[in-house]
Amino acid sequence: GFLHYTVTDCEFNSSKLNDIEYTQSYYYNKLEIVRFSSSVGKFVGYTEFGIKNAERWNNGPEVIARRGEKERYCFHNVGIDVEADLTKS
Repeated sequence: GFLHYTVTDCEFNSSKLNDIEYTQSYYYNKLEIVRFSSSVGKFVGYTEFGIKNAERWNNGPEVIARRGEKERYCFHNVGIDVEADLTKS
């Protein structure tokens, strides 16, 4: 069979917005085909299919929506995680 999945990730060293990187990677059969990274600010394709999608998404509303995810998704959740960790240590 075929497997398609998406991995959304927030990597951080502190709860400051500048120390957070948001990535969203798209996989097909365990091969990463395209990724959005907040540090790059756009989609990057790694396969022929991924490159075509990256070009299309970088010229559409998808890239604008992803650029806001670092603050909307990561910053909010990282703050919760850091606070929870600090209260347990």
